[in-house]
Amino acid sequence: MKKFLLSVVCLFLYNAVCAQVTFRPGVRAGVNFSHFTKGDIYYDYYYDNNGNYIEISNEDQFSSKTDFYVGVFGTLQLSRFYALQPEIDFSRQGSKIEYYDGGIMRNVSKKLDVSYLSFALVNKFTFNNFNFHVGPTIDFVVEENFRTDNEVDLTFLLGAGYNFNKNFGIEGRIKKGIVPVLDMNSNHSNVVFSLGATYTFDVK
Repeated sequence: MKKFLLSVVCLFLYNAVCAQVTFRPGVRAGVNFSHFTKGDIYYDYYYDNNGNYIEISNEDQFSSKTDFYVGVFGTLQLSRFYALQPEIDFSRQGSKIEYYDGGIMRNVSKKLDVSYLSFALVNKFTFNNFNFHVGPTIDFVVEENFRTDNEVDLTFLLGAGYNFNKNFGIEGRIKKGIVPVLDMNSNHSNVVFSLGATYTFDVK
């Protein structure tokens, strides 16, 4: 086992030394399919931007809403197979919720919208035209239509992509937040599935 690990480390170092380190900027954009997790408490509440008090329970249904993301990145190619890719994205997320409104005595459907400025540090592994992504992000709330106690979300992403050529590619990712998005006492957190395209610029 030790010999195997040593061989892997040596191979990585060899590739890092032999490969020419390059930096290439790019843009990315696509569609988000986001929702809030159900949580594990019986009930919760939040206020919308009009100050209305809305109470929800675990019997209420959170479902996916569709929106978009757009961003920029810089790929620092450190070896043939590995690159470090910082990203800055504007990401519109949130969830749909269906809950029982006691005031009007019927079920109500509502969109909970929240937009983030997201800073990611993506580890990117490339094999032929395929690439795989993993890394942490920190997301800052820039706009929402409900009141939240948390203005920052910490998330982790996992994804994969395919490059048609050295400039154009497609990718899909899943991002999971760990900070409650509605209220400090709840466990409702962000889940985002994203599909999109990337364009990497040639830099001489």
